[in-house]
Amino acid sequence: MKPFLSQVVTRSDESYCVKQLFAEDYQEQWHHHPELELHYVIRGEGLRFIGDNISNFSDGEMVLLGAHLPHSWRFNTDMEGPPAQSIILQFGQNCMGPALNGLPEAYQLPVLFEKAKRGIVINGKAKAVLAGLMQRMLIADGLERIILLLSVLRTLTDDREQEAITLAENRIFSSEDADLNRLDQICQYTLSNFRRNISLKEVAASSNLNQTSFCRYFKLVTKKNYSSFLIQVRISQACRMLIDNRHTINVICYDCGFNNISNFYRHFKKVTGMTPSEYKQKYLTGYLRKVAS
Repeated sequence: MKPFLSQVVTRSDESYCVKQLFAEDYQEQWHHHPELELHYVIRGEGLRFIGDNISNFSDGEMVLLGAHLPHSWRFNTDMEGPPAQSIILQFGQNCMGPALNGLPEAYQLPVLFEKAKRGIVINGKAKAVLAGLMQRMLIADGLERIILLLSVLRTLTDDREQEAITLAENRIFSSEDADLNRLDQICQYTLSNFRRNISLKEVAASSNLNQTSFCRYFKLVTKKNYSSFLIQVRISQACRMLIDNRHTINVICYDCGFNNISNFYRHFKKVTGMTPSEYKQKYLTGYLRKVAS
């Protein structure tokens, strides 16, 4: 579906919105809004769609989205354990008044807002600081809310470990562009059928395109070919099943749509940087340490 203009609702006595969400609260539709959004995944994993980027996400990821940057999060709902949980901070560029951005001390803010148009992944020390500030924002009121928002902005402008998410700003993200109507159809079709062999012909037909037009369209929107996206979806499912620790690697390989073990190992290591066994051991070791502590 084309990017839907979402309305961010703030109370009459508040200048910005901060809220805690669970997986069932998410708006899966591809959408955008004029407010910037700082999105912190406390628990959960799945696929996120931001501009021209489609990537996996997991516990602890934090991203900053600029004004009108289309996005959607799809959580894996078959995971065991505590439910997925996030904190979302949404604020307008002028939510504290237009004069703030014109102050000489705030010269970095317009630069941050411009960078955010491509989406930013927040890493390192800044992420830990911002996570704490967002937790405090959930219960703050009065002037404390303004102080906390200023602290968030200062942390973001001082951070030097940021990574851009999309390749570039692009007119194709406009809500008037009808081509984006197909992206959601393609993603939904893939998520429903990745366990079996999917031909380019059939996925193209699901989006009402011929094979040549489909390949051109998908590459233009996502900056990757469809086979790479399909492998990414399959590896994401494999990671989930490895963490669940209820099936052998052989069973996981075929359940995720791979035809042979060697092919599965090759793609898994290319995407994650480790073998399935190493990935499973790393997660389980980390989990046992958390339980022990």
